[in-house]
Amino acid sequence: MSDVPRPGLHSERTRLAWVRTAVTMAGSGMVMAGLAVRHDLPGLAAPFAAAALAGAVLLLRTGIRHRRLERALRYGHPLDHRLDGRTVWAGALAVAAAALVLVLMLAV
Repeated sequence: MSDVPRPGLHSERTRLAWVRTAVTMAGSGMVMAGLAVRHDLPGLAAPFAAAALAGAVLLLRTGIRHRRLERALRYGHPLDHRLDGRTVWAGALAVAAAALVLVLMLAV
């Protein structure tokens, strides 16, 4: 155990939430890209693949972000999550747009 007191487990809960978000985005993006290709809609595979890539990037950055968060909590430094927030936003937007187009194309 560390000699430095910790304010609580909120950083661990936050890290786990980011991991769940990243895994969900990566996994659902890969599944939907595969479905788009199987339904002969390769143009829709690209946005779903972009969402999967965004999830993979977030998953890789989770460890780095957690270490920075722990350091910020210990030493009182501010922490910037803008890049990760933008990555999640771009991945979620890609999924939403591609899912809408996919549903509209399958309904016709």
